[in-house]
Amino acid sequence: MSAKNENDVRYDHQLLDKVIHARIRFAALAYLYAARQASFVEIRDQIRATDGNLSVHMRKLESAGYISCDKEFQARKPQTIYSITPAGKEAFSNYKNLLGSFFGEKIVFQPA
Repeated sequence: MSAKNENDVRYDHQLLDKVIHARIRFAALAYLYAARQASFVEIRDQIRATDGNLSVHMRKLESAGYISCDKEFQARKPQTIYSITPAGKEAFSNYKNLLGSFFGEKIVFQPA
């Protein structure tokens, strides 16, 4: 067995955020990280998910406090708008940095 050193953390999958690590949640949060705000339909179309599957994953992200959800009407049709929260930005940035560490990049965590 090798002695524990600072490089050992790069392979510790237990540190990955389980909320973000699901493919659809990762894709939706990555899209919102870039777009800051988007409608349900826009997210669905961009990440190529089904309505039912996406709605379940968006609720999970909302429960974690990573996104917020606003319902409004546009041309008399209900529309759901999602925004990434500061906690979501921080969590995604930390996730991205930790994931990068698996490829030998230095880990840089955002302060809580």
